[in-house]
Amino acid sequence: MATTSFPRPTLEVALEADHSDAEVITVSEWDDWFTQWGQQVSLAGSPMAAYELSLKLTTDAEMAALNQQFRNLEQPTDVLSFAALETDFPQIDELLATEPLYLGDIIISLDTAARQAQEAGHSLRWEMAWLAAHGFLHLLGWDHPDDAALTTMLAKQSELLAAAGLKSEKVG
Repeated sequence: MATTSFPRPTLEVALEADHSDAEVITVSEWDDWFTQWGQQVSLAGSPMAAYELSLKLTTDAEMAALNQQFRNLEQPTDVLSFAALETDFPQIDELLATEPLYLGDIIISLDTAARQAQEAGHSLRWEMAWLAAHGFLHLLGWDHPDDAALTTMLAKQSELLAAAGLKSEKVG
């Protein structure tokens, strides 16, 4: 009996870095991690198993402006996600057969990430990966409206980081 083999999903990251600490993680590492995460969550929807997202690494000042614009909050935050698949936008079959499926945008404030990393006693690299995994799950429809959902989402983030070979750096 022949089995049908499906290609493993790939995920390309369009990286925009507007911060001096952005080089802590290379573009290649981001591509590898997001591809591993996509495989871990069994991404579906693209006939060619190709996906893409944008990742912007920025400052608190820009993040505060975005947070004000989109969430009406006058302060920076650590990560924002804008899922492309949240809207009922018809996908053109011919386009899906030739182009990666766009998942959306993740924006991380490296100023906030650096503060959080220092407060938690782990590296900026680990904090950036943690926030990226959180944003990635939001792109896929995950949310945390209550404590139970947050606990489940944080556990999934831990699984994603472990799948990419990133073990928790929590201290104490």
